[in-house]
Amino acid sequence: MPNQQTAQLLDGKSCANSCREELKIKIDEVRKRGFRAPGLAVVLIGDNPASQVYVKNKVAACKKAGIESYLHQFPKDATEAQVLNAIEELNDSDEVDGILVQLPLPGHLPTDKILHAVRPDKDVDGLHPYNLGLLMAGKPGLRPCTPQGVMVLLERYNIPLAGANAVVIGRSNLVGKPVALMLQEQNATVTMCHSKSKNLEAITRAADILVVAAGRECMVKGSWVKPGAVVVDVGINRRVAASGEFELVGDVDFQEVVQVASLVTPVPGGVGPMTVAMLLSNTFLAYQEHILPKG
Repeated sequence: MPNQQTAQLLDGKSCANSCREELKIKIDEVRKRGFRAPGLAVVLIGDNPASQVYVKNKVAACKKAGIESYLHQFPKDATEAQVLNAIEELNDSDEVDGILVQLPLPGHLPTDKILHAVRPDKDVDGLHPYNLGLLMAGKPGLRPCTPQGVMVLLERYNIPLAGANAVVIGRSNLVGKPVALMLQEQNATVTMCHSKSKNLEAITRAADILVVAAGRECMVKGSWVKPGAVVVDVGINRRVAASGEFELVGDVDFQEVVQVASLVTPVPGGVGPMTVAMLLSNTFLAYQEHILPKG
Protein backbone atom coordinates (compact mmCIF):
# COMPACT_ATOMS: atom_id res chain seq x y z
CA MET A 1 0.00 0.00 0.00
CA PRO A 2 1.46 3.39 -0.93
CA ASN A 3 2.38 5.59 1.99
CA GLN A 4 0.03 8.47 1.23
CA GLN A 5 -0.16 9.72 4.79
CA THR A 6 0.33 8.70 8.37
CA ALA A 7 -2.63 9.07 10.69
CA GLN A 8 -2.51 11.12 13.85
CA LEU A 9 -3.00 9.02 16.95
CA LEU A 10 -6.12 9.37 19.07
CA ASP A 11 -4.11 9.27 22.29
CA GLY A 12 -6.43 7.72 24.85
CA LYS A 13 -3.78 7.60 27.53
CA SER A 14 -3.14 11.35 27.43
CA CYS A 15 -6.85 12.13 27.18
CA ALA A 16 -7.63 9.84 30.12
CA ASN A 17 -4.97 11.54 32.23
CA SER A 18 -6.54 14.93 31.47
CA CYS A 19 -10.00 13.63 32.37
CA ARG A 20 -8.71 12.23 35.65
CA GLU A 21 -6.90 15.46 36.56
CA GLU A 22 -10.04 17.48 35.85
CA LEU A 23 -12.06 15.07 37.97
CA LYS A 24 -9.61 15.36 40.86
CA ILE A 25 -10.09 19.14 40.88
CA LYS A 26 -13.86 18.66 41.12
CA ILE A 27 -13.51 16.11 43.92
CA ASP A 28 -11.08 18.33 45.84
CA GLU A 29 -13.56 21.21 45.61
CA VAL A 30 -16.36 19.07 47.03
CA ARG A 31 -14.13 17.71 49.79
CA LYS A 32 -13.29 21.28 50.84
CA ARG A 33 -17.00 21.75 51.50
CA GLY A 34 -16.85 19.02 54.13
CA PHE A 35 -18.16 16.05 52.17
CA ARG A 36 -16.60 12.58 52.26
CA ALA A 37 -14.65 11.22 49.30
CA PRO A 38 -16.46 9.28 46.56
CA GLY A 39 -16.29 5.52 47.08
CA LEU A 40 -15.91 2.74 44.50
CA ALA A 41 -16.23 -0.92 45.45
CA VAL A 42 -14.60 -3.47 43.15
CA VAL A 43 -15.74 -7.09 43.30
CA LEU A 44 -13.10 -9.51 41.99
CA ILE A 45 -13.86 -13.22 41.81
CA GLY A 46 -11.20 -15.80 40.98
CA ASP A 47 -7.56 -15.56 39.96
CA ASN A 48 -7.72 -14.48 36.31
CA PRO A 49 -4.34 -12.73 35.78
CA ALA A 50 -5.73 -10.16 33.32
CA SER A 51 -8.57 -9.28 35.70
CA GLN A 52 -6.10 -8.83 38.55
CA VAL A 53 -4.06 -6.41 36.44
CA TYR A 54 -7.18 -4.48 35.39
CA VAL A 55 -8.35 -4.19 38.99
CA LYS A 56 -4.91 -3.05 40.14
CA ASN A 57 -4.94 -0.32 37.49
CA LYS A 58 -8.45 0.79 38.44
CA VAL A 59 -7.55 0.98 42.13
CA ALA A 60 -4.45 3.04 41.28
CA ALA A 61 -6.52 5.37 39.08
CA CYS A 62 -9.00 5.87 41.92
CA LYS A 63 -6.21 6.90 44.26
CA LYS A 64 -4.89 9.47 41.79
CA ALA A 65 -8.36 10.98 41.35
CA GLY A 66 -9.15 11.16 45.07
CA ILE A 67 -11.68 8.29 45.05
CA GLU A 68 -11.69 5.75 47.89
CA SER A 69 -11.58 2.19 46.56
CA TYR A 70 -12.80 -0.90 48.39
CA LEU A 71 -11.61 -4.22 46.97
CA HIS A 72 -13.73 -7.29 47.71
CA GLN A 73 -11.98 -10.46 46.57
CA PHE A 74 -13.50 -13.92 46.37
CA PRO A 75 -11.97 -17.31 45.46
CA LYS A 76 -12.85 -18.76 42.07
CA ASP A 77 -15.19 -21.27 43.71
CA ALA A 78 -17.24 -18.57 45.46
CA THR A 79 -20.96 -19.34 45.44
CA GLU A 80 -23.65 -17.26 43.82
CA ALA A 81 -25.14 -16.58 47.25
CA GLN A 82 -21.83 -15.29 48.62
CA VAL A 83 -21.40 -12.84 45.76
CA LEU A 84 -25.02 -11.65 45.82
CA ASN A 85 -24.89 -11.14 49.59
CA ALA A 86 -21.73 -9.02 49.21
CA ILE A 87 -23.35 -6.91 46.48
CA GLU A 88 -26.42 -6.38 48.67
CA GLU A 89 -24.22 -5.10 51.49
CA LEU A 90 -22.48 -2.73 49.11
CA ASN A 91 -25.85 -1.56 47.76
CA ASP A 92 -26.78 -0.57 51.33
CA SER A 93 -23.44 1.05 52.23
CA ASP A 94 -23.45 4.82 52.63
CA GLU A 95 -19.70 4.92 51.84
CA VAL A 96 -20.02 3.26 48.43
CA ASP A 97 -21.25 5.24 45.43
CA GLY A 98 -20.27 2.81 42.71
CA ILE A 99 -19.99 -0.96 42.42
CA LEU A 100 -17.89 -2.61 39.74
CA VAL A 101 -18.06 -6.37 39.20
CA GLN A 102 -14.90 -7.29 37.30
CA LEU A 103 -15.58 -9.48 34.28
CA PRO A 104 -15.27 -12.23 33.20
CA LEU A 105 -16.75 -14.21 36.09
CA PRO A 106 -15.96 -17.89 36.70
CA GLY A 107 -18.15 -20.07 34.50
CA HIS A 108 -20.41 -21.38 37.26
CA LEU A 109 -21.67 -17.91 38.17
CA PRO A 110 -24.63 -16.27 36.33
CA THR A 111 -23.12 -13.07 34.94
CA ASP A 112 -26.37 -11.27 34.12
CA LYS A 113 -27.98 -12.08 37.47
CA ILE A 114 -24.96 -10.77 39.37
CA LEU A 115 -24.61 -7.61 37.28
CA HIS A 116 -28.32 -6.88 37.61
CA ALA A 117 -28.08 -7.24 41.39
CA VAL A 118 -26.12 -3.98 41.51
CA ARG A 119 -28.44 -1.10 42.33
CA PRO A 120 -28.92 1.04 39.18
CA ASP A 121 -27.75 4.24 40.90
CA LYS A 122 -24.48 2.45 41.84
CA ASP A 123 -24.05 0.72 38.46
CA VAL A 124 -20.93 2.64 37.38
CA ASP A 125 -20.36 0.15 34.55
CA GLY A 126 -23.64 1.36 33.04
CA LEU A 127 -24.72 -2.19 32.20
CA HIS A 128 -27.89 -2.53 34.28
CA PRO A 129 -31.03 -2.78 32.08
CA TYR A 130 -32.36 0.36 33.78
CA ASN A 131 -29.35 2.43 32.72
CA LEU A 132 -29.30 0.90 29.24
CA GLY A 133 -32.98 1.84 29.00
CA LEU A 134 -32.17 5.44 29.89
CA LEU A 135 -29.58 5.47 27.11
CA MET A 136 -32.11 4.04 24.67
CA ALA A 137 -34.61 6.74 25.68
CA GLY A 138 -32.02 9.51 25.39
CA LYS A 139 -32.23 10.32 29.10
CA PRO A 140 -29.31 11.23 31.41
CA GLY A 141 -27.85 8.35 33.37
CA LEU A 142 -24.79 6.21 33.97
CA ARG A 143 -23.46 5.27 30.55
CA PRO A 144 -21.41 2.15 29.69
CA CYS A 145 -17.77 3.08 30.24
CA THR A 146 -16.13 1.93 27.01
CA PRO A 147 -18.68 3.51 24.63
CA GLN A 148 -18.67 6.70 26.70
CA GLY A 149 -14.87 6.68 26.53
CA VAL A 150 -15.06 6.48 22.74
CA MET A 151 -17.41 9.45 22.64
CA VAL A 152 -15.30 11.60 24.97
CA LEU A 153 -12.18 10.79 22.95
CA LEU A 154 -13.91 11.91 19.74
CA GLU A 155 -15.12 15.06 21.49
CA ARG A 156 -11.68 15.94 22.86
CA TYR A 157 -10.22 15.67 19.37
CA ASN A 158 -13.02 17.85 17.95
CA ILE A 159 -14.29 15.20 15.57
CA PRO A 160 -17.53 16.50 13.97
CA LEU A 161 -20.28 13.92 14.43
CA ALA A 162 -23.44 15.68 13.21
CA GLY A 163 -24.19 14.38 9.72
CA ALA A 164 -21.13 12.08 9.71
CA ASN A 165 -21.47 8.59 8.28
CA ALA A 166 -20.52 6.32 11.21
CA VAL A 167 -20.10 2.54 10.97
CA VAL A 168 -19.93 0.30 14.02
CA ILE A 169 -18.65 -3.28 13.68
CA GLY A 170 -20.01 -5.37 16.54
CA ARG A 171 -23.42 -5.38 18.23
CA SER A 172 -22.69 -6.39 21.82
CA ASN A 173 -24.55 -4.84 24.75
CA LEU A 174 -21.16 -3.88 26.15
CA VAL A 175 -19.90 -1.76 23.25
CA GLY A 176 -21.57 -2.03 19.83
CA LYS A 177 -25.19 -1.23 20.66
CA PRO A 178 -24.47 1.54 23.20
CA VAL A 179 -21.89 3.33 21.04
CA ALA A 180 -24.27 3.23 18.07
CA LEU A 181 -26.95 4.88 20.21
CA MET A 182 -24.49 7.50 21.47
CA LEU A 183 -23.38 8.33 17.94
CA GLN A 184 -27.01 8.67 16.86
CA GLU A 185 -27.59 10.94 19.85
CA GLN A 186 -24.95 13.25 18.36
CA ASN A 187 -26.75 13.21 15.00
CA ALA A 188 -24.42 10.86 13.17
CA THR A 189 -25.91 8.52 10.57
CA VAL A 190 -25.09 5.09 11.96
CA THR A 191 -24.76 1.68 10.30
CA MET A 192 -24.26 -1.30 12.61
CA CYS A 193 -22.46 -4.30 11.15
CA HIS A 194 -21.98 -7.82 12.47
CA SER A 195 -21.00 -11.34 11.45
CA LYS A 196 -24.00 -11.68 9.12
CA SER A 197 -23.44 -8.37 7.32
CA LYS A 198 -22.89 -8.63 3.58
CA ASN A 199 -20.29 -6.61 1.66
CA LEU A 200 -18.72 -5.47 4.91
CA GLU A 201 -15.67 -3.96 3.26
CA ALA A 202 -17.85 -1.80 1.00
CA ILE A 203 -19.83 -0.57 4.01
CA THR A 204 -16.75 0.34 6.04
CA ARG A 205 -15.15 2.16 3.10
CA ALA A 206 -18.06 4.62 3.18
CA ALA A 207 -17.50 5.46 6.85
CA ASP A 208 -16.29 8.86 8.00
CA ILE A 209 -16.01 7.34 11.48
CA LEU A 210 -15.35 3.62 11.92
CA VAL A 211 -15.70 2.01 15.37
CA VAL A 212 -14.48 -1.59 15.52
CA ALA A 213 -15.53 -3.85 18.38
CA ALA A 214 -15.64 -7.25 16.72
CA GLY A 215 -13.25 -9.26 18.90
CA ARG A 216 -11.25 -10.45 15.89
CA GLU A 217 -7.52 -9.80 15.73
CA CYS A 218 -6.45 -7.35 12.97
CA MET A 219 -9.72 -7.91 11.11
CA VAL A 220 -9.99 -4.47 9.50
CA LYS A 221 -7.38 -3.91 6.79
CA GLY A 222 -6.26 -0.70 5.18
CA SER A 223 -8.36 -1.47 2.10
CA TRP A 224 -11.48 -1.40 4.30
CA VAL A 225 -10.94 2.22 5.33
CA LYS A 226 -12.00 5.38 3.55
CA PRO A 227 -8.99 7.71 3.08
CA GLY A 228 -9.06 10.32 5.83
CA ALA A 229 -11.54 8.42 8.03
CA VAL A 230 -11.40 8.37 11.83
CA VAL A 231 -10.88 4.82 13.12
CA VAL A 232 -11.55 3.79 16.72
CA ASP A 233 -10.26 0.33 17.62
CA VAL A 234 -12.01 -1.05 20.70
CA GLY A 235 -10.55 -4.54 20.33
CA ILE A 236 -7.81 -5.97 22.51
CA ASN A 237 -6.31 -9.33 21.60
CA ARG A 238 -3.29 -11.12 23.09
CA ARG A 239 -0.98 -12.94 20.70
CA VAL A 240 2.58 -14.23 20.45
CA ALA A 241 4.87 -11.80 18.64
CA ALA A 242 7.77 -12.77 16.36
CA SER A 243 10.07 -12.35 19.37
CA GLY A 244 8.18 -15.11 21.16
CA GLU A 245 6.77 -12.70 23.74
CA PHE A 246 3.11 -11.79 24.14
CA GLU A 247 1.81 -8.56 22.61
CA LEU A 248 -1.54 -6.79 22.52
CA VAL A 249 -3.18 -5.96 19.19
CA GLY A 250 -6.57 -4.60 18.26
CA ASP A 251 -9.29 -5.55 15.81
CA VAL A 252 -7.68 -3.17 13.28
CA ASP A 253 -4.52 -3.93 11.32
CA PHE A 254 -2.80 -0.84 12.67
CA GLN A 255 0.22 -0.89 10.35
CA GLU A 256 -2.06 -0.76 7.31
CA VAL A 257 -4.81 1.49 8.62
CA VAL A 258 -2.42 4.14 9.92
CA GLN A 259 -1.43 4.79 6.29
CA VAL A 260 -5.04 5.49 5.24
CA ALA A 261 -6.95 7.03 8.15
CA SER A 262 -6.60 10.60 9.39
CA LEU A 263 -6.93 9.57 13.05
CA VAL A 264 -6.67 6.15 14.65
CA THR A 265 -6.49 4.78 18.18
CA PRO A 266 -3.46 2.68 19.12
CA VAL A 267 -3.71 -0.63 21.01
CA PRO A 268 -2.76 -0.45 23.80
CA GLY A 269 -3.10 3.22 24.79
CA GLY A 270 -6.30 4.08 22.97
CA VAL A 271 -9.76 3.19 24.23
CA GLY A 272 -8.57 1.16 27.24
CA PRO A 273 -7.41 4.10 29.38
CA MET A 274 -10.59 5.98 28.47
CA THR A 275 -12.69 3.13 29.84
CA VAL A 276 -11.02 3.51 33.23
CA ALA A 277 -11.41 7.30 33.10
CA MET A 278 -15.15 6.94 32.46
CA LEU A 279 -15.43 4.51 35.38
CA LEU A 280 -14.08 7.26 37.62
CA SER A 281 -16.37 9.82 36.00
CA ASN A 282 -19.42 7.60 36.55
CA THR A 283 -18.41 7.11 40.19
CA PHE A 284 -18.35 10.88 40.64
CA LEU A 285 -21.73 11.26 38.93
CA ALA A 286 -23.23 8.63 41.24
CA TYR A 287 -21.55 10.34 44.21
CA GLN A 288 -23.11 13.68 43.30
CA GLU A 289 -26.55 12.08 43.23
CA HIS A 290 -25.99 10.41 46.60
CA ILE A 291 -24.43 13.15 48.68
CA LEU A 292 -24.68 16.62 47.18
CA PRO A 293 -27.68 18.83 47.86
CA LYS A 294 -30.19 18.93 45.04
CA GLY A 295 -31.04 22.23 43.38
